[in-house]
Amino acid sequence: MRVVIDTNVFVSSFFGGNPRKIVDLWKSGALTLCLSKEILEEYVEVLGRMGLQGDPALKELLDLFSRAPDVVFTSKTPDVLAVPGDPDDDKFIACAMALHAEVVVTGDKVLEAVGSYGDIRISTPARFLGDFGTVKPRI
Repeated sequence: MRVVIDTNVFVSSFFGGNPRKIVDLWKSGALTLCLSKEILEEYVEVLGRMGLQGDPALKELLDLFSRAPDVVFTSKTPDVLAVPGDPDDDKFIACAMALHAEVVVTGDKVLEAVGSYGDIRISTPARFLGDFGTVKPRI
């Protein structure tokens, strides 16, 4: 299953809970993480502001982005105007469209309120795990 993980979920994964469970699903091969240049830059920028530059978990994740088979990147995304309350969040839906992701996982109430965009579901971490948490890792 292809997913886009909003920055707030990705950052929260460093502290445990449902966000970490989602990142662990990706690390185990159960999910394919969809990224764009804009999303990756935002991940790094926000984590840098939080002072996590030297955190071993951050280094491990950044290494995984470059070598993991369960990561797909897009260099081109469509123009999307899907999140009227926060157009900066359009990049998550645009990435999902470009890479045919099934879901965007977010903790952002404005993005979550969109509900869906075409065939792309927008889900909270808890709802995602409830709906899709039974996905088994590939062997």
